[in-house]
Amino acid sequence: MKHRTRIGTTLLINLFALTCLAAPSTQPVALPYAPDRAPLLTRSSRLEWNDDARNRSVPAKIYSPASGNGPFPVIIFSHGLGGSSEGYEFIGRQWAANGYIVVHLQHKGSDDKVWRGQANPGEALKRAANAENSVARARDVSFVIDQLTQLNDQPEWKGRLDLEHIGMSGHSFGGQTTMLIAGEKLGGNAGEKLLGKLSDPRVKAALPMSPATPRHHDKLDEEFGAIKIPVFEMTGTLDVSPLGETTAADRRIPFDHMNDHAAYLLTLTDGDHMVFSGRARRQFKPTDARHHEIIRISSTGFWDAYLKDDTVAKAWLRDGAFKTSLAGDGAFEQK
Repeated sequence: MKHRTRIGTTLLINLFALTCLAAPSTQPVALPYAPDRAPLLTRSSRLEWNDDARNRSVPAKIYSPASGNGPFPVIIFSHGLGGSSEGYEFIGRQWAANGYIVVHLQHKGSDDKVWRGQANPGEALKRAANAENSVARARDVSFVIDQLTQLNDQPEWKGRLDLEHIGMSGHSFGGQTTMLIAGEKLGGNAGEKLLGKLSDPRVKAALPMSPATPRHHDKLDEEFGAIKIPVFEMTGTLDVSPLGETTAADRRIPFDHMNDHAAYLLTLTDGDHMVFSGRARRQFKPTDARHHEIIRISSTGFWDAYLKDDTVAKAWLRDGAFKTSLAGDGAFEQK
């Protein structure tokens, strides 16, 4: 399968947030369970691959440690509906600074090109939130993992990617992409027969933020019961869909219907849907700084526990230290 690659690298540059406005600080947050670990400098690179079989290009922005030979575990990140690979820098740099290669994908057909220049951006976004794009996004992920195998043989990246330890994350529509890659069956068994299997066994852990949930709730055990990898879901008490189709209470549905593996649920007090995007500075809320700190620290702890097999990080999550540290800023549940 042919691919085209464009690479450009910059060190410690400040780029735009989801809305291309001034973004919050991207400086990594220290990890309380690893006080002696010094964050690494990070770099960013842009690539684009072409999937000839689907006649579809998949752009990506990669955050990676600027030093060290690795190999580093890999995290694939899927943006929300109407977003792009330029968003969510605050979390990409956090993970890269702690020894991960983070690949932010851009999904054509559900990215920012859908709404830019449209007379009614909201309606354009609603039309893009369809099963066809759900499937295309999941297949983008598996295609890119194939390409990363080839990238790992190229001189600049030689042996730096640990492709035995891959994590998957995403926000909103990207949260659903994350769940599909983890094993969620879109439309249950009937949907799997129609659309094919979308999960990818190369992904070993998943971290969905505000995942889009099924519109119909009659097959939830069937849809989420096939997930067999650790999952850390994040949401907030005000996490209502901007399109008005998902309530804050609906967000916990995946957690409630996963039972065959380690599962975690973080619910930020007064956290809304867009807090996970990093949010543009002029839209900042007083709770955002604390919420972003919690998101960055806890997500890194999850990856360390399940992609690096860090027993201290796992104990921090499971034995109550993280839960206690939240105080009144959030609730933490686990299975």
